[in-house]
Amino acid sequence: FAELVLETWDLHCDRNGQEHRTADMGCQQLVVRRGQPFTITLRFSGRGYEEGVDKLAFNVATGPCPNETSGTSSHFVMTDCPEESCWSAVMQQQDGESLSVSLCSPPNACIGRYSVTLETSTDYQGSSFQIGDFILLFNPWHPEDTVFLRDENERREYVLSQHGLIYQGTCDYIYSIPWNFGQFEDEVLAICLNMLDINPKHLRDQNRDCSRRNDPVYIGRVVSAMVNCNDEDRGVLFGRWDNRYEDGMSPMAWIGSVDILKRWKKFECQPVKYGQCWVFAAVACTVMRCLGVPSRVVTNYNSAHDTNANLTIDRYINERGEQERYSWDKIWNFHCWVESWMARPDLAAGYDGWQALDPTPQEKSEGVFCCGPAPVKAIKEGDMQLKYDIPFIFAEVNADVVYWVVQGDGMEKQSIRSSDVGKYISTKSVGRDSREDITHNYKYPEGSEEERAVFEKAEHQKKSIGEEDEGLHLRIKVSEGANKGSDFDVFAVVNNNTDEERVCRVTLCARATSHNGTVGPQCGLTDPVDIDIEPRAEKRVPLRILYEEYRDKLTQDNLIKVVALLNDQQTGDILVAVRDIYVENPKIKIRILGEPMQNRKLVAEISLVNPLAVPLNGCVFVVEGTGLTEGHFVKELEEPLEPQAEAKFRMDLMPRLSGLQKLMVDFESDQLTGVKGYRNVIIAPQPM
Repeated sequence: FAELVLETWDLHCDRNGQEHRTADMGCQQLVVRRGQPFTITLRFSGRGYEEGVDKLAFNVATGPCPNETSGTSSHFVMTDCPEESCWSAVMQQQDGESLSVSLCSPPNACIGRYSVTLETSTDYQGSSFQIGDFILLFNPWHPEDTVFLRDENERREYVLSQHGLIYQGTCDYIYSIPWNFGQFEDEVLAICLNMLDINPKHLRDQNRDCSRRNDPVYIGRVVSAMVNCNDEDRGVLFGRWDNRYEDGMSPMAWIGSVDILKRWKKFECQPVKYGQCWVFAAVACTVMRCLGVPSRVVTNYNSAHDTNANLTIDRYINERGEQERYSWDKIWNFHCWVESWMARPDLAAGYDGWQALDPTPQEKSEGVFCCGPAPVKAIKEGDMQLKYDIPFIFAEVNADVVYWVVQGDGMEKQSIRSSDVGKYISTKSVGRDSREDITHNYKYPEGSEEERAVFEKAEHQKKSIGEEDEGLHLRIKVSEGANKGSDFDVFAVVNNNTDEERVCRVTLCARATSHNGTVGPQCGLTDPVDIDIEPRAEKRVPLRILYEEYRDKLTQDNLIKVVALLNDQQTGDILVAVRDIYVENPKIKIRILGEPMQNRKLVAEISLVNPLAVPLNGCVFVVEGTGLTEGHFVKELEEPLEPQAEAKFRMDLMPRLSGLQKLMVDFESDQLTGVKGYRNVIIAPQPM
């Protein structure tokens, strides 16, 4: 028999891509998931494959120094009965000179770029042919994969969906912004793989790093470190919180991860300016979904940043409710991180499932700014010693806040208030644009027996108390319509829950604040008011917050922190109430004109009214949506937008993907920033 010579081959990128749910990546290369077979066709020249005469074997290899012991290369012969636990090749069908072969990786193979070589041998003579490359990803559809997720709707949301919602605002005013994850857009997969290749662990020991890429725990930790640049590791995003973003993009202006990742690549892995927690979390979510790990962005309201790990955040204010001294411990009015779904074979049983990963640079973990993966179950149970970083996240959702009022004579008095850290932990619902509350995954009900047991295990004495039934009670209420450009009222509401008249003194103070808890200049203050309250009665003390007072003090977070202080003349107790008020931006209106159908032109009409009493200068709309727009579309207005005037424009869309898509809009100007809007569009598939 003459030697068997390979003439051409076909990797069937489209068909394999459909079967492996990677077709949306639109790459001109083969992308498959581990543990699942894929078909290639070999075409020989001169004669076909003869069973019993020709031997066929394959070599697959990944990384710069592939070897079998590290699991980064494998040599396997074409056989009839494949082994589940290693690479295999099975003949499917033969048609003259062409032969179809089904290749399959084990479900614990290393992910990444692979090369494939075919070796043929006939009567002592052999040849080797380089067939090409493919990319292997994690496989949440395979029961043996450590990222296996049972529910198909959840897999659609957490692996395949390229858009979502991220929750922001305050615990009293929760709202969402749209986000374009875009994990299957052009170039994104290549950028994610490059991120793995320039991470410091890879540069230190390439062979060891590649051999650990079979483990989502390892990958999650690397991604958590690489999304921030605090270790001078060529990470993706530069974090900044001081409201000075002129030499980059304000964190509030982004509406998607793709733009950020492409900028990072274009400028040769220089960090992109600027990010804050939701931007770090969203980019990490894009990378993890792209690599095949089910992931979601979660938001924790009143999130504690406990730098000295004593689970107590001390706040010092004076008798006017103003911050008395700087504290490194902060309460963020919200903080976002990522949860990724994976098994934890490195831990005892019971910790599989959602793992918290936090790429926002806050504290070092094993010498690097990264956090997690921490089993959410371990956070709930207070298992502080498990890997990784449980104490930090435990504090974010469980720390106590103690207010100390520093009196005129320098005396410090501890105020009484109930616990409010770790509220309304939120993520987007599966398949719907509504909020799912997942607080119960992180903590037992407040005051429950289980909560007490967990705190005992975590050596945490809870200092704050439940809502008071007797005595005086203080809270802050906001009038309807805290809209940017208008004045609005806040009230200190005092309830007397006793059977006798009480006399007390109340002060209200309002200051601009940032979402990470940094307090800025004052924008409202009352003189102390003395009030008598009848038994079982309620009284209100108002504070009017004027637009002209807050206009130039508000940061781009649009937040005002109101502090109310109450001195109870009978008991000498001091009560403190604090509330963050979100000043609302105007709404962006989006209309869709025409019949939405794949590969057919569609028109969007986008408009916004200036609610302020001053003109807006430098107005820019940015529009993007995976499958609807090519990259993002920028519309700059040539004229200033006068008070109460409407800006309106139309743009053409060419929907590439069918199904539910999101069109997202961001508006920027000198006085109004980070204004967001979105519209769901259902695209009918192109008729056959």
